[in-house]
Amino acid sequence: MAINEFPTKELTGYTDQWSFQPGDTVPFMVNCDGPDEYEAEIVQVICGDLNPDGPGVKEEVINASVNDTYEGRPQEIHAGSYAKVSDSHHLSVSGGLTVQAMVQPTLPDAGEQALLTKFADNTGYGLYISQSGDLCLRLAGSNGEIVEVNSGLVFEGGKRQGATWYFVGATFDPDDGTVTLYQEPHPENQRKILHPIDEYEAMVEESVDINGIATNDSPLVIGGEPMETGNGVVAKSCYNGKLERPQVFSEALDLADMRSAIADEPPTDVASSLVGAWDFSEGITSDGIPEYTTVVDISPHENHGKLVNTPARGMIGYNWSEDEYNFTNAPEEYGAIHFHHDDLTDADWEVDFEYTLPEGMDSAVYAARLTTENDETYIPFFVRPEKPEDTADIAFLAPTASYLAYSNDHLTTDGVITEPLSGQVSVMRQEDLYLSEHREYGLSCYDSHADGSGVFYSSRKRPILNMVPKYKHWLSSVPSTLWQFNADLHIVDWLEEKGYDFDVITDEDLYEEGADLLEPYNVVLTGSHPEYYSSEMWDGVLSYQQQGGRFMYMGANGFYWSIAFHPEDSQTIEVRRGITGSGAWFNNPGELRHSFTGEMGGIWRDRNKPPQKLAGVGWIAEGFDKSSYYRRKPDSYESETEFIFEGIESEVLGDFGLIGHGAAGLELDIYNEDLGTPEHTYLLASSEDHTPNYLRVVEEIFFDLPSYEGGQDPEARGDIVYYKLPNDGAVFSTSSIGFHGSLSHDSYENNISKMIENVLDAFKEDGTLP
Repeated sequence: MAINEFPTKELTGYTDQWSFQPGDTVPFMVNCDGPDEYEAEIVQVICGDLNPDGPGVKEEVINASVNDTYEGRPQEIHAGSYAKVSDSHHLSVSGGLTVQAMVQPTLPDAGEQALLTKFADNTGYGLYISQSGDLCLRLAGSNGEIVEVNSGLVFEGGKRQGATWYFVGATFDPDDGTVTLYQEPHPENQRKILHPIDEYEAMVEESVDINGIATNDSPLVIGGEPMETGNGVVAKSCYNGKLERPQVFSEALDLADMRSAIADEPPTDVASSLVGAWDFSEGITSDGIPEYTTVVDISPHENHGKLVNTPARGMIGYNWSEDEYNFTNAPEEYGAIHFHHDDLTDADWEVDFEYTLPEGMDSAVYAARLTTENDETYIPFFVRPEKPEDTADIAFLAPTASYLAYSNDHLTTDGVITEPLSGQVSVMRQEDLYLSEHREYGLSCYDSHADGSGVFYSSRKRPILNMVPKYKHWLSSVPSTLWQFNADLHIVDWLEEKGYDFDVITDEDLYEEGADLLEPYNVVLTGSHPEYYSSEMWDGVLSYQQQGGRFMYMGANGFYWSIAFHPEDSQTIEVRRGITGSGAWFNNPGELRHSFTGEMGGIWRDRNKPPQKLAGVGWIAEGFDKSSYYRRKPDSYESETEFIFEGIESEVLGDFGLIGHGAAGLELDIYNEDLGTPEHTYLLASSEDHTPNYLRVVEEIFFDLPSYEGGQDPEARGDIVYYKLPNDGAVFSTSSIGFHGSLSHDSYENNISKMIENVLDAFKEDGTLP
C-alpha cells in the first residue's frame, strides 16, 4: 500500500461548479469530521506531482480575504434516489386506500426498501419491500396502532435482463378493517417460469385493528420513505430497481379496477377517488415539461414531484415491445425509472465560506487548500477570462467532463481488471480506502451500482477525492502514473515554466458556448485524456477548426465516449455505454439513449464521428506496465514539417519521462484514413517496442488472434500527426496519455518539450503556417 502523508481523512469538500470568472462568488462546502477547526487558503495550482524525480508540487498562495481559520463541523451525505411529492390534502388519505405500482426489484434481499410511502412519525401509509424481501403494507391507524401486512412471497431479483416485473398493490377498507395485498409477476415474465405460476404470486387478506389512517404533512416519496433532517426532508430505505405507474386512490379498489387503472386508466366509477397517478414516460428529456427533474402526476390534482439524486430515466418498462429502441419514438414503453440506494448527484451541503473572485484575477487553475493537523484536501476550480477582449492567444481546455466520468472511481478497491491491465499490484491511497468505506460519496461512471447496473450519471456537486493535486492513480506502481486532473497539471506546469500567456477554460464552458468560446484563441491545447465529449463540444471543436483554429491534442483516447449534460445543470453528465467500445459495463438492450437528450450513447465512432475526424488519430491500444518512445517517420523531414523539429537532431523521441519512463504509454492513438484521418496528414513519428501488455481495444478486434499484443501487433502504437486545415487552421496530435510526463525531463530541455514548443510557437502566431 502506498505511504500517505496523512494517516486519516478528516476533510472533504466541494464547490458547486468548476468554471468561474472574475466577479463570481465561489461557495465552498466543507465536511470537517473530528477537529474543531481547519485552515483554508486559496492557492494557484501549477503542478501536483509528488514524484521526487519530477518538477515537484508547485502552488502559490493567493492573497485572498478568505484565507483564515474556520470552525469545523461534520456534514452528512444522504445517498439514494427517489421522487419527492409535496404534501397536499389529496395525498393525506385517512379512510379507504389503494396503493399500487409495477416494480422490478433488483436487490430484494438488501433489507427494507420503500416503494411508495407517506409514512412519518408513526403516521400515514406506505408500500414496502420488507426486511424479509416480500411485499409489505404499513399503516398508522388513527387509534395510534401501527399495523403491517406481508405477502409472505419473496421477490425474485435480478441484476440485468433477468429481473422479474411484478404488479404490486395493497388496499385498506376501513369499513371492515380489511387489508388485501397482491403480488403478481407480469404475464410477460411467465414464460421464464418453469414451475406453476401460483408459486410466484400471492394474494393475502387480513383483518387489522384500525378503522382509519393517521395523517401527516410529510411529502409522499416514491422509491423511499420520508425522513426529516436539519436540511429538510430526505429519504431513507431507498429502493433498488425499476418502478413504473405508481398510483394512490382514496378507496379500496377491487383487483379488476386496480389492473385496469395500471394498464390504462381507472374505470369511471372509481376515477373520483384517484389521488395521484405518476406517469414517468412524460418529460423524460424535459420536452414540454418545466424541469427535467419533474415527475408528472396525470391525475386532476397535478401532484407533480421532483426527482432527487438523478435516478435513471429513459428505461424500458414492463410493457416494452422489444420493437422500438428509441424512447423518444415510443415513450409509453419507457415509463420506468430505475432507482438505486447508492445514487448521488447532489450532496446538498451548507456553504462554509465564499470567495468572490477579484477583478483582473488571472485565468488559471486554483483550489481552496484545506488543512488540519492530520489531514489536507483541495477543492479545485478554474478561472476563465472575464471578457473576450481579455483573452490570451492560447487556451488550455481542461477536460472536466472526463474528470467527472472518473470522479470517485472504485477501480482500486472494486475493480477486477486493474491488476491484469497494469501487469502489477495496484497501490491504494487513503482516498481510495475512504471512498470504499464511504459509499455515500457516490460512484463514477466506471463503477456499477450495488445491483449490478452501470452508473450513468456523475456530478460535481459532491466531494471528489481523486481529482486533486498530489493524488496518484491506481496505476501508482507505474512510476508517477497520474490520471486526469493531476496529470493535466504537468501541461499547465510546462506552459507556466516556458512563460506562455494562456487562459484556462473547461468542457462545461465549451458545452454552453461552443465555437464562440474558442474563436478568440489562435491555438487551443487539450488535456491528456479528453475522453468524454458531448455533441455540443464535438461540434464546437470542429467548427473552431473549420474557421481556422489551431488545435493541439496533447493526449490519447480522446473524443471517444458520447455524453450528455443535464439540461438544467451542466455540473452533471450522463454516459450510456452503448453496444461496443472498451467500457466497464454495457447497457441493456433498449436503454442505449441518453435520457437527458434522447441522443444515442456509446462511442462517437458508432455515430459516424470517430476521433480521427477531429484529431487525425483515434484510440487503438492500451497498456499500463511500461511506456516507450517514438521514432521519426519520413514525413517529419518534409519542408512543411521542418519547423516542428527545429533544434531536434535525434531520430528517437521521448525515450524518457515520469510516466513509465517514456513518452508513449498508457493509452495510444493511431492514424487511420479509413476512419477519417485527412489524406494530407503528415505522419511525423510512431511509437515502437511496446511490451506484450499493450493490447488493441475491443472495437478494433474483429476476430481474436494471438498477434494482437504490443510485441507483435504493428498497430499497437501511438502516432504523432500534423495536418493543415482551411483558413490557416491546423491540428497536431501526440497520441499518448503518458506524453505529458516527458515535458519536464532534464529541466524542460528535451526533444519532446522542444517539439511542443516549436508547434505552439508557430500555432499561436497570426499568419500562414509553413
